[in-house]
Amino acid sequence: MNVFAGVGGSAGEGGGAGAGTGAAARDADFGALPELTPHKMAVCHLVQVFAPPAQQQQQQAPPFPFDSVAHHNRLGLFLFALTRSCEDFLEPPLEELLRQLKAVDDLVNGWLCEQLTTTLAGLNSPDDLFNFFEKLRGVLTSPEGGNVEDEFLDPNSQLGVFLRCCILAFHSMTFEGVCHLLANLVAYCNSAEASYDLAEDEDFNGEMEMGDPMDADIGVRSGVFDRYTQGYATESHMGESSSSLIHAPISLHNFDEADIFKAEDNPTCLRSRWQLEAFLNQQADVLEKDPSSVPLNSFNNTMTQLQTLAPELHRVQFLQYLNALCHDDYVASLDHLHRYFDYSAGMQGLFSRSLSPHQDNIVGKYESALLCLGNLHCYFGHPKKALEAFTEAVRVSQMNNDDSCLAYILGAISNLLSKIGISSTVGLIGSRYSLGNNIGLGTPLSIQQQLLVLLKRSLKRADMLKLTSLLSFDHISLAKFDLKHVQRPLVSFGPNGSTKLRTCPADVCKNLRLSSHVLSDFGADGLAIANDNGSFSTSWLRNLSDASSSWRSSSTKPRKLITNDFDNFHFHAQPSPIPTSVLQLAGSAYLMRATAWEHYGSAPMVRMNTLVYATCFADAASSSELSLAYVKLIEQLAVFKGYSAAFCALKLAEEKFPSSTNSQIHLLKMQLLHERALHRGHLRIAQQICDEFGVLSSSVSGVDIELKTEASLRRARTLLAAKQFSQAAAVANSLFTTCYKYNMQVENASVLLLLAEIHRKSDNAVLGLPYALASQSFCKSFNLDLLEASATLTLAELWLALGSNHAKRALSLVYQSLPMILGHGGLELRARSQIVLAKCHLTDPEFSVSEDPCAVLDPLNQAAEDLQVLEYHEMAAEAYYLKAMTYNHLGKEYEREEAAVCFKEHVTALENPCDEEDSLAY
Repeated sequence: MNVFAGVGGSAGEGGGAGAGTGAAARDADFGALPELTPHKMAVCHLVQVFAPPAQQQQQQAPPFPFDSVAHHNRLGLFLFALTRSCEDFLEPPLEELLRQLKAVDDLVNGWLCEQLTTTLAGLNSPDDLFNFFEKLRGVLTSPEGGNVEDEFLDPNSQLGVFLRCCILAFHSMTFEGVCHLLANLVAYCNSAEASYDLAEDEDFNGEMEMGDPMDADIGVRSGVFDRYTQGYATESHMGESSSSLIHAPISLHNFDEADIFKAEDNPTCLRSRWQLEAFLNQQADVLEKDPSSVPLNSFNNTMTQLQTLAPELHRVQFLQYLNALCHDDYVASLDHLHRYFDYSAGMQGLFSRSLSPHQDNIVGKYESALLCLGNLHCYFGHPKKALEAFTEAVRVSQMNNDDSCLAYILGAISNLLSKIGISSTVGLIGSRYSLGNNIGLGTPLSIQQQLLVLLKRSLKRADMLKLTSLLSFDHISLAKFDLKHVQRPLVSFGPNGSTKLRTCPADVCKNLRLSSHVLSDFGADGLAIANDNGSFSTSWLRNLSDASSSWRSSSTKPRKLITNDFDNFHFHAQPSPIPTSVLQLAGSAYLMRATAWEHYGSAPMVRMNTLVYATCFADAASSSELSLAYVKLIEQLAVFKGYSAAFCALKLAEEKFPSSTNSQIHLLKMQLLHERALHRGHLRIAQQICDEFGVLSSSVSGVDIELKTEASLRRARTLLAAKQFSQAAAVANSLFTTCYKYNMQVENASVLLLLAEIHRKSDNAVLGLPYALASQSFCKSFNLDLLEASATLTLAELWLALGSNHAKRALSLVYQSLPMILGHGGLELRARSQIVLAKCHLTDPEFSVSEDPCAVLDPLNQAAEDLQVLEYHEMAAEAYYLKAMTYNHLGKEYEREEAAVCFKEHVTALENPCDEEDSLAY
């Protein structure tokens, strides 16, 4: 029977040439010849217990001391995780190994821990070491005269390769090396003597929890012990990334306190090169997930020490570049990026798919460096420099026939064009007519047409080269493009010219659905193998303490109550093996769906897709994307539940994402404060917040264009609330010009609606009608259903302002918009529609209030209730005024006086605002 058999190798070919290729590949993972350490020897002993020599098996399954197959498999999974984990670039001490082993050792009363400590303590001479490794040979070979089928552990499996490497490393050591190994082994065992006592059954009670850093009697090397135990906090993981967002900075930056990291003090404590590379990948995940928790200088000191120990690890420079990027240090990030590509002279390109040793190593390096440089400039808001770097990268990629890198560059250019505003029509790649010539035109294309061409080129190349992740990204980018742009044909004349001038939601949904195929494609084209960097095993070990606590509590119960303890272990301790990058792309599709439904106006679909993302992809999400999901949910709370509920949720979000370090949470807080200040009539506070919006955006033209648009919109609304109509109209007109310049048609619909509102409130209803109609037309073109309903409601108000003769037309428009507003609109929009409905009835000369008072009072009561939640004094005063007038017409004096009192309260609060500073508190 073969356990953990190697892929592609059979039992009979364990030592033959047919299995040599798989063994060589695995040997490469562990390094050419890993350095033998006491920790590796401890793992070797446990492997020997797991797979005893064939002559000791005596045909029993499972072997002694395991009482079940599940118990035996549990130790196998534990050993597999130990050989693959990359928790740190230092191996764990013995006390940490014993603590992890307790989770497997509970069912045999500590036999495994006792055997391990006894065996290691009995190795007192070179002869003892020689005998120890000779016994390990019996695990991999059959006894004399035995069958090949008696072999228990496949030499080409993960554990088999690990044993072979350790045996080879021992036999390659000099006598002085063996003596140093013995000395290190003594220190390794002594480090656990004061902190580990073999516990009896009665010691395993509820007061002693495994993995608790405050557990008693940890006296020796407490700093080392704390450093490792803090990394094994209870958490659930999804994806390739296994780094703890909360505890990783502690384990990463305590290097200065414990002087155990110098090469001269601990020359044999480092892991293999493969595990060091995996550790660096994990730290990159930490920087992406929670960059604010990683101190800049402390992290750089750590990476400097690691580079001193392993100068050939050039990725350390790339990590320092990422760290400087996350801390917005332009000079340091640029310096580390140059150092990374300057010092990694023998490295192939980041996107090279060739494994041929004869390939020119310089090919792919220069264009990869240019791509990273372009992304750096894009991040810091330097669009011209970014385009220059991308253009040069395209030229070099085409010259070197680097199709993979070229596909990524095209994706990066399209991402840049979608984020920044560029009004020029000059070709981005090559000459002014480069893109136009390729499609048979002699005129330059607009920026939007160039963006579409680039997206389709990148999508085609990614599909051809089987770049699954890039293919998913391009589908998401195309969905975003289809959401905001009407795809006019490049040749828009002639009998076949299309007259369709509307976006297509079906295309958006199709691209988002195709982008999610990255999950189903996982494992194909070597995607899973390429991401197999040990993070899964590290996460498995970290979650082991949580599962062991549940076994500990169950071990005190009668054995007959334990039906399947392995199911419990599997449920608690197994993370997801899907890489973080794959999960992030799949999750981004759900965030994009939420954004699409925001445009289309379906609030339930927005909440559903955002909750799916926050529930299923939170562990793999980056800090920016997860905070965006929180922002969307809090915005929904503010619109439908009021500011009290929204600010309660905002406090929870700020605990997870401090607003001082997360721009999205900070912007959300400012938006909520501005909305509440406007509703309360605190115009000075609202203007102050508008000024802060203006400061946050970059002064570079085209950069932060969405933030600049937001600031201008809020400034115009503040001026409108202050009844400064001419200034508000001037700001709105300037904003419309900017949006038209940068082809921001979706934003133009909102600006036109604001202009109509300004003219309505300034008693120029006739001038407001064209703006409302234009906004309605934009909304129909881009399928902005909820905004179209709001524009229809504004149109009804404008007709109503022209006189009672137009009351019937206004009422028809209100009824046309009510289904969408009542089904998907928020508190403010619903209250506004109810007030307009009541005004239409009251203005209509043919309507009699005395015959049908409920047609007026019911909408007004509902509007007053909603506006009370929003603290919208101006609109609430209008609702109570109409109620008072209605009750007066009906002759109900008591109800009229109640409504009049409420009207006076809201008018007083609006005209004489007090405690304005409270608007900044929540």
